[in-house]
Amino acid sequence: MTTHTIVTRIVPDRALLYWTSTVLVVAELLVGGWWDVARTANVREVVTALGYPTYFLVILGVWKLLGAVALLAPRLPLVKEWAYAGTFFVYSGAIASHLTTGEKLIEVPILLVMASLTAVSWATRPADRRFASGKPAKTDASATI
Repeated sequence: MTTHTIVTRIVPDRALLYWTSTVLVVAELLVGGWWDVARTANVREVVTALGYPTYFLVILGVWKLLGAVALLAPRLPLVKEWAYAGTFFVYSGAIASHLTTGEKLIEVPILLVMASLTAVSWATRPADRRFASGKPAKTDASATI
């Protein structure tokens, strides 16, 4: 029994799982990114409690917004891989920060859900949204060199 068969039996509608998890992750990235860039009082409070400078919010927010766009955009599989990695780093880094400092531990379960949704979105993405190999495709010009 192949992995594809197992996944198909467990998740009969892979596309529904992909789009549901992706929309939830993208929505959180858009809202969270906007709040970070705007440095709203609630995120400023959390970031300060975790020991980070508030300018970090702008950097993080811009990358979250760009990641959300990358995850929704058609094609661009390599950019999507980076967006998934960055998104997972954001959530896992936030989990580590909360656990290390002991601040706002109530957010850890939410962050675990978001990290899990990111993994589900990545694992169930359609073939046209996957980076096919570890190497970029050769062009005619590079094949002759």
